[in-house]
Amino acid sequence: MKKIFLLALVVMPMIGKAQFSYDLQGHRGARGLMPENTIPAMIKALDLGVTTLELDLAVTKDGEIIVSHEPYMNPLICLTPEGEEISEGDKSHNIYQMTFVEMKQYDAGSKFHSGFPLQVKFHVTKPKLKDLFEVVEKYVTDHDLPLPNYNIEIKSSPNGDGTYHPVPEEFSDMVYELIDSNMTWDRVNIQSFDFRVLKYIHQKYPNVTLAMLVTDPTKFQSQLDELGFQPKIYSPYFVALTKEAVGELHQKGMKIVPWTVNTTEQMQDLLDMGVDGIITDFPNLAPKQ
Repeated sequence: MKKIFLLALVVMPMIGKAQFSYDLQGHRGARGLMPENTIPAMIKALDLGVTTLELDLAVTKDGEIIVSHEPYMNPLICLTPEGEEISEGDKSHNIYQMTFVEMKQYDAGSKFHSGFPLQVKFHVTKPKLKDLFEVVEKYVTDHDLPLPNYNIEIKSSPNGDGTYHPVPEEFSDMVYELIDSNMTWDRVNIQSFDFRVLKYIHQKYPNVTLAMLVTDPTKFQSQLDELGFQPKIYSPYFVALTKEAVGELHQKGMKIVPWTVNTTEQMQDLLDMGVDGIITDFPNLAPKQ
C-alpha cells in the first residue's frame, strides 16, 4: 500500500483546489486519466477537485472487500501474474474464487486501454477498500484538501450469487461493517443496479444514504414502484435524461446524479437542466461553477 501511495505522489503533482457548486464525482477515481478503481486514480481525482470518489466493490475468497468494477479480472484492463494477456470474454479469473494474496498478483494498470488513450500506465493492483480509505484520508489531511465523500457501488446480480460474489444480504452486511468501522456515514452513500441490495439495506440499515442506479430515466416512476421506496439519490445514464424528469424527481425530494458524462458540453447541458451532480471519467473537463 505504501508503494502505491508513493507512486501516486510521483506521477500526480498537485494542481490546486478547484471549487465546484455541484457534486463532481470521479468515476472509478479518474478513469480517463489513471487506471480505474486504483488508489492513484483516487488521488488524481482529488487533485482535480472532485467532491466525491465513485468506486465499485468485489469480494475475495477469503472475505476481503476490494475495489473492482468486475468480480473477475477484466481482460480489457488486467494482465495475469505472469504479465500475459487474458483472452477477450474470459471471466474465469474469478476474484471471488481467489484469496487476496492471489488476486494481488494481477496487474490492473499496465495494459493500454483503447477507450482511454490518455490514461497513464504503470503496474498497480486492485486495493482493499480499507486501504483506499486510509491512503485517501491521509492524503487530503497532508495536503489540506477538503474531505471527500464516497459513492460506493455494490456490484451484484442474481446470476452471480454464490459464484462471483456473496448473496446480497451477506455482501451488504460485509460492506456495511467495513465502512462503519472506517468511515462516517455522513460522507458515504451506497449505490447499486441490484434492487435487492437497495431493499435490504433500506430495511436493515435505514441510516445509509442510497442511490438507485438505472439506465433509462424515462421510466423513473415504474422503477421507483418496483423498488418500493424512494431513495435519496436517483442516478441514471445521462443520455435520455430531460429537464422535465429532473423537475419531477426534485419535486419528490430526490437528488439527481447522472453517469457517466465525459464532455464539458454534456456536463454543462445537464447542469443547466438542474442536476445535483455529475459522474465522469474526466474530472479535468468539468465546468468550473
